[in-house]
Amino acid sequence: MPLTDWFAAKRKQGRLDAKAVNSKLSDEELTRLWVNCFSCSASIPRKEWVANRMVCPHCDYHFRIGARERIAQLTVGEGDSFEEMDADLRPGDPLGFEDTRAYRDRQKEAQTQSELNDAVVTGMAVLDGERMAIGIMDFAYMGGSMGSVVGEKITRLAEAALRERVGMIVFCASGGARMQEGTFSLMQMVKTGAALARLHESRLLYVSILTEPTFGGVTASFGTLGDFVLAEKDSRIGFAGRRVIEQTIRQKLPADFQTADYLLKFGQVDQVVSRAEMRDLLIRLIRLHRVSLSPDLAWARDTGRPVGVSSGL
Repeated sequence: MPLTDWFAAKRKQGRLDAKAVNSKLSDEELTRLWVNCFSCSASIPRKEWVANRMVCPHCDYHFRIGARERIAQLTVGEGDSFEEMDADLRPGDPLGFEDTRAYRDRQKEAQTQSELNDAVVTGMAVLDGERMAIGIMDFAYMGGSMGSVVGEKITRLAEAALRERVGMIVFCASGGARMQEGTFSLMQMVKTGAALARLHESRLLYVSILTEPTFGGVTASFGTLGDFVLAEKDSRIGFAGRRVIEQTIRQKLPADFQTADYLLKFGQVDQVVSRAEMRDLLIRLIRLHRVSLSPDLAWARDTGRPVGVSSGL
C-alpha cells in the first residue's frame, strides 16, 4: 500500500498514531507537531488542527482555546480591529493568602504560563462593521477563576459599552470564584450584575457565550445574564461540580448532566453553537438587534440618555 493511502486510511479511522509515524522524535517534538484528541484519541497534525479552529476534524470535539486565539477567530476579516482595555490591571493579595503555596507565587506562575495578567482580556473590536465591547476569559490563568481583576474588567467593559452606546459580547470559561481572594471575589458577582443591569436598561445588546468549562460564580453572574445565552459545543456548564451535587443529594446524575445539550434541553441556554458557526451567528444577532432599534432607542443613543429618561422638554 502506498504511504499516502496508509495515511488517508488511518485518518479516516481516526486512529493515526503520531508516535509510530515519528518514532525518532522526542515527546516534546511530538507535542509541537501533533495534537491528540481527548474524545476520539486521533492524532492530528498541529497545523491542520489550528487551521480547523482547534476542533478535531474526525469527531468535531472542541478543544479549549486561549483568549488571543479566540480574538483572532472572532475578528478575522475585520483587520487588526481589537483594541485592548485595562491590559495592565493585575491582581493583588488582599488576604495575604497561603495554602500549600503563596497566592503571589501562584499568580506569577499563571502569568508566565498564560502570558496574561489575569483570566480575562477585554477591549473594543469591529464585528460586521459595528463596534462592539468584547470580553474573553482564558482558562489557562488559574482555571479562569474570577477574582477582583476579572470582575473589575468586566464591569469597566460594560461601562465602556454604555458610554459608547455599543453592544457587548463575553466568552466565559471559568472554574468559579477565586478562593484566594475570599469575599473580594464573591463581591464581583454583584458588581458585574449591577453594571449589566444598566446596560440592559439602556437596551444595548449583551450576548454571553459559555465555553468549556463555565462554573461557579461566573455562571451565577455575568455568564447567564445575557439577552442571548449561547453555549459552545462540547462545553460543560454548571454551578457546583457534579461530584459535589451527587454527594449532597445522594443520587446518581444523568450521564449528560451539565453538558451544553443538557442545558439546551431544559431551556438554560438559547442555542448550542459550533465554533465554525459562532462568528456568523453573532453577526446575525447584531443585525437583528440593529434593525429592531426603535425611534426611542435611536434618540437615546444619539443623546446619551437611557430609554425612559425624560428629555425635560
